Amino acid sequence: MKNNVLIIGASGGIASALIDQYQQAGDKVIAVSRTSASEFGALENVTYHQMAQQDDSHISEFVQHLSQQNIKLNTVVITTGFLHNENEDIHPEKRLEDMNEQALSAYFATNSIIPALWLKQLVNIMSKDGSTLVCLSARVGSISDNGLGGWYGYRASKAALNMLVKTASVEYKRRLKDAMLVCYHPGTVDTGLSKPFQKNVAAKKLFTPEFTAKQLLHHLCELDRDQTCHFIDWNGEVVTW
Repeated sequence: MKNNVLIIGASGGIASALIDQYQQAGDKVIAVSRTSASEFGALENVTYHQMAQQDDSHISEFVQHLSQQNIKLNTVVITTGFLHNENEDIHPEKRLEDMNEQALSAYFATNSIIPALWLKQLVNIMSKDGSTLVCLSARVGSISDNGLGGWYGYRASKAALNMLVKTASVEYKRRLKDAMLVCYHPGTVDTGLSKPFQKNVAAKKLFTPEFTAKQLLHHLCELDRDQTCHFIDWNGEVVTW
């Protein structure tokens, strides 16, 4: 039986790898990206949708479009994430004085608010016969695991994402028969997001997007679905909240 899979942030490296693997498994993939669909190659069972702006009204309109087609989603992976922007001179902060309003707003807009809006809308079209929703998070978003400091905006926005997912999982479980929500730390992946920070990463700890995607799919099959929300890393290990 084919599953309906929604990948949000489809132009990213991890998202592209997930699309390939779900497609190869025979699932029907719906991919959302700010990039024009014409820039992606044609893959069987993959439909691309361009969403130039991910705000409440555009996300609601897209979800209603799926609902009108009687599409129920079995799996959703939200891969949107933001760490640095060279054009706007936004980088992870090293000290308190590095924080500024523009950077903090950018971090929370992409890492917290956009996923929250998707969580809000998607609950209405997730399958009641077992559904899984994953948000790409980060270990640095763990409050209890923070022993180094720094990276204020990124840490705080990912911690907020974790809380949003954890809180939403309670309501998802009430409204859907067998819903499971997951925050996933992919490790350091060789993508544009991590490029400026790879020099101090051991070669064996710098993962390909394909490896990270395979690990996620593997661990989703192993997780206890009686537990409504999980925070795990690329190796399937629990990350403390």
